[in-house]
Amino acid sequence: MRHRKHTFKIGRTSSHNRCLIANMLKSLIEHERIETTVTKAKELRRHADKMITLAKKNTLATRRKAIAELMITYNPLTSKEAKEVKKGDLSSHNGDRKVIGKLFSTLSQRFSTRNGGYTRIVRLGNRVGDNADSCVIEYLPQ
Repeated sequence: MRHRKHTFKIGRTSSHNRCLIANMLKSLIEHERIETTVTKAKELRRHADKMITLAKKNTLATRRKAIAELMITYNPLTSKEAKEVKKGDLSSHNGDRKVIGKLFSTLSQRFSTRNGGYTRIVRLGNRVGDNADSCVIEYLPQ
């Protein structure tokens, strides 16, 4: 019997699945709403809710777990980029840094009183090109 053996297989290798989920999580955190297929959204929901739970704890260990789950690499800033960041221009450096900042500041504060169910999936119908079930996954407003 396959009890408690959840796997996400949609014709991809495990490394491809991991990268797919990480990229979708980054986009979801950054834009708070993305359009995808229903199968991917249901798998993404599991990981997105775990990210909010980690962010609500807000410790160094949970921050490192979130960075690992999102597969974020902190490339060292060049001297020019470091000067721009000191001035306050945050648009010049790696966007992944903004994702972690938003997760641990904005989203964790928004859901501080909520115990679960941070995302919503709204079905849109079938996609035009390949007739796949498409939907929108988004974080709840409050």
